Amino acid sequence: MANSEGVAFLRADVDRFCREIADLAPAVRLRRLAELRAMLEEVTGAALMVAMADARGEGWGLRRIGTSAGISHEQVRRMLAEGLSAGEHPAR
Repeated sequence: MANSEGVAFLRADVDRFCREIADLAPAVRLRRLAELRAMLEEVTGAALMVAMADARGEGWGLRRIGTSAGISHEQVRRMLAEGLSAGEHPAR
């Protein structure tokens, strides 16, 4: 799967970060990597929810959303149901 220019740029930044912390003590390095993973999951998870809700709002089916997002249509259904009940989709 080809990366878009923006994703390739971010990957290079993450690779650079990992190289910069490679010489730190394992405890420090593990803590920083855990922080990075949590931040990435938070940011990408929120953006994914908004994009899925927007696609659904445009009439996309769950299977099409799942295929585009790389997850099952059942996972899309659950995530949208949880997100909508939690009020995660911001008004535009």
